[in-house]
Amino acid sequence: MPTAAPEPAGRRAPVRDPEAPRRVTLLELFFDLVYVVALTLISRNLVAGVSWQQAAESLVILMAIWWTWAITTLVTDIYDPQRTEIKLLIVAVMFGALLMTTAIPEAFASRGLVFGGTYVAIHLGRGLFLMPAVRRHTQSSRRAIRIFVWFAVSAVPWLIGALAAHGTARLWFWAGALAIDYLGFRLAYPVPWLGAVPHAQRNVTAEHLSERYQQFFIIALGDAVLVAGTVFSTHHSEVENLAAFAVAFFTTLLLWRIYVHKSGELLPHAIARAAQPSRFLNTAPYTHLLMVAGVVATAAGFDLVLLEPTGHTPPAWLAVILGGPALFLAGRAAFEYEVFSRVSRSRPGGVLALLTIAPAALFLAPVYASGGAMLVLAGVAVADYRRSRGRPPEEPVPPH
Repeated sequence: MPTAAPEPAGRRAPVRDPEAPRRVTLLELFFDLVYVVALTLISRNLVAGVSWQQAAESLVILMAIWWTWAITTLVTDIYDPQRTEIKLLIVAVMFGALLMTTAIPEAFASRGLVFGGTYVAIHLGRGLFLMPAVRRHTQSSRRAIRIFVWFAVSAVPWLIGALAAHGTARLWFWAGALAIDYLGFRLAYPVPWLGAVPHAQRNVTAEHLSERYQQFFIIALGDAVLVAGTVFSTHHSEVENLAAFAVAFFTTLLLWRIYVHKSGELLPHAIARAAQPSRFLNTAPYTHLLMVAGVVATAAGFDLVLLEPTGHTPPAWLAVILGGPALFLAGRAAFEYEVFSRVSRSRPGGVLALLTIAPAALFLAPVYASGGAMLVLAGVAVADYRRSRGRPPEEPVPPH
């Protein structure tokens, strides 16, 4: 009996071929450029008026921007980014993310509808695009429906916050909407009559997904480099300027070193070795968000120190200068647990050291407070080096 002819590529659902290479495409790297600008504007927004309100608003903006990237990265892990329809989807999300980015400075003022409305349009538009594209692939179709339903629910507080609320009220509506979005992902998008996404459909590609998360962390470090290079003050002595610049540069270098040491290098191997790779998918968006938030706050601290390295350090400034590295170390501890099922003592030790120097830093100039944070990070990096020196390469042991 003759075999059936293969289905034309244009009629197949755009899911990835399990045997196809999973390297990151140039379009995905191009897509990431939007987030260089977004993270820079978020760190600048944080220091526009350093307060708890400003910090909460910046966090909500970061979580929204991050979620557009994380979900798009998941889409390119599930679907074939070489297919024309997926390329068009990536470009459309890129346009929307850039439009959201332009609204960041006024997201909680006059441009709330642009920011919140575009966020809703990105996620609902993705679902409306994918559902007909994968209708012949039952598993993918049901997954797209589940995700669309959850984003449709969260769209309500997003749009109420954008249209009918301002200031603190908008903050609460949008925080609630993000809670729905993040919780839906963590629960695998359960929907009545369809249930949650089955475990068998939550597999991830070690090579592709790990590379995407590593790349975004480098983008976050790019924000810190951009601040150090563009906010170099000329209103103080050359010695003070150079001291603040050197502290910013070496702090950024230490953040990179601590991230890549072992866990960052072995991330794809840890995913591949996991008994259930979906466990990584359940935690990685949150641990990397915490580390990225730490880097963005650290970059905001550089902004403050480079503009005013001398004088006393206000408490709000100190919270940014020391809080950024502390957030990063907390996220890095969770990241280490993802890879090795343990947490090195240097991680909580570094957070404790930052808390210990905080009272004294209130009486020092901002450049010294930032220098103290740099020394704490240097201590963590040295502890990492001493723990691994002279020992055979450590194998990843992801949690079971």
